[in-house]
Amino acid sequence: MRLPQIFHSLHKRLQRMFEKSHEGGDSATPSIQDIAGRLAEEQQRLRQQEATAMPKERTVLILGSKCVGKTTVINKFFDREEHTTRPTLALEYSYARRIGNGKTPQVMNVWELGSLENADQLLEVPMRTHGLHQFAVLIMLDLSQPQRFWTDLECAYKGLKDTAQQMMESLSPELREIVEQRTLERLGQQSKEDLGNQEPLPFPVVIVGGKYDVFAGLDPAVKKHTCRCLRSMAHLIGGALLFYSQRVPKLAKVLKDTICHLGFGSPAQPFRSYTTDFNEPLSIWFGTDSWSKIGDTGAQSVERIGAAFGVEVPQLQLEKRKIQETTDPAKDPGFKESLIDEMRAQKNEELTGIMRDVLMRGKFESVQN
Repeated sequence: MRLPQIFHSLHKRLQRMFEKSHEGGDSATPSIQDIAGRLAEEQQRLRQQEATAMPKERTVLILGSKCVGKTTVINKFFDREEHTTRPTLALEYSYARRIGNGKTPQVMNVWELGSLENADQLLEVPMRTHGLHQFAVLIMLDLSQPQRFWTDLECAYKGLKDTAQQMMESLSPELREIVEQRTLERLGQQSKEDLGNQEPLPFPVVIVGGKYDVFAGLDPAVKKHTCRCLRSMAHLIGGALLFYSQRVPKLAKVLKDTICHLGFGSPAQPFRSYTTDFNEPLSIWFGTDSWSKIGDTGAQSVERIGAAFGVEVPQLQLEKRKIQETTDPAKDPGFKESLIDEMRAQKNEELTGIMRDVLMRGKFESVQN
């Protein structure tokens, strides 16, 4: 509803309210304070009604390990042909639009974070642009390297948690209450006993274990401890957990349906099964796990989960990964632009000629002296 329509509706409502008061024998003209108070109450009611209604716009942020296939997942979702995938440098934005059941257009904003290093300010962009009210996150991790992914998971969680806390403080009390209520509903009935031992984020988070086709061939002990670690982390933050591989069509379809659910609200239940066996691809929906199901260690914290996992699957000391960079970024084959490249080549030739002339002039002057 547009603003002029809202104000017109408010005016009509207030007018009917005052007419009823006159019919009841109250002939006193309402004061400006009365009108302002009633108008504020009506605006608050409309805001709450709008917040609980079917959303017309949602936002999905995808972040996680490098080279795990985040861009590929987005391209597959949008049915884009994937010839050569360029590395995501910072933040990339896409959007999808469809007509819902009520014949109203729905928009899904999709953000991809290229790197977790020094990404605190970048995380704020999609949150502050679209708000927390209809926000969801996919954290994609590289299961083929269980000795490395914990750093990515911990970094992603802490970045999201810190930014979300700042955003929650700036929300109005009404919206904050709605976000908190939805978080409790997402945790479900089965995990009510664990509520005091969880640190849920105020928006849906799905931890996606990528490259499952490689992970399936690892040592059973490594798979067992990796699955326990990811289940513990997903349960702690009130999230869901899904294993994925683009080479397994069934898993790729579930992930695509999950993105559609987070962005458009359908299908209502994208996870077709509930799987906790570490010998199978895990599939655990929101609020369906518990500390007692995960193991006999009881409630966990981020620090305890990381420490326990590090003992069973020693984590490599992650030096800063050396990215294969060309000496001249302009020659990077992933960012070719024919017109710009031709102009730059021409300027390089002119610069080479100038340098040659300067060098010859210098030699000539040195001979004369």
